[in-house]
Amino acid sequence: MARLSASPIRLDDDQRRTLEGLQRAHTAPQQVALRARIILLSDDGVGVREIARRLGVWPKTVRRWRKRWLSSPAGVEVAVRLSDAPKSGAPATFTAEQICAIIAIACERPSVSARPITHWSQQEVADEAMRRGIVDSISQRSVGRFFKRVGLEAAPHPLLADGQAG
Repeated sequence: MARLSASPIRLDDDQRRTLEGLQRAHTAPQQVALRARIILLSDDGVGVREIARRLGVWPKTVRRWRKRWLSSPAGVEVAVRLSDAPKSGAPATFTAEQICAIIAIACERPSVSARPITHWSQQEVADEAMRRGIVDSISQRSVGRFFKRVGLEAAPHPLLADGQAG
């Protein structure tokens, strides 16, 4: 039975230097360094199964990264060729600017917004964000997740030590 040989990968000097730098860099993510090693060994003429054995990965992994390298247009940067494919899933619902604006509401006195309250609750912040047109709609749970992410609690404003509205 005839064996199929993998398509050869031919690197130019700049690509080889870049890949060698990536595999040696202490700051490079380990997955990127592994992919760089796969491409470098492929350029050296090492077969798919031997690369997989040397690097401790499945042959399917070697084939995948060889295929991605070969299918990338020639002018594409090495780092882009070795990066992960875009992930599936829903896009983010809120932009970073919207989240910052929502957090900013919680950092101001409720009286600034003419709210007859002494402190912001997650629901009050959500209502105020919609009233100001920052977002069309938002749940108090989303506001709570934003607060948790930045270490903020829905509590009386720090300037209101005695709980009085200012």
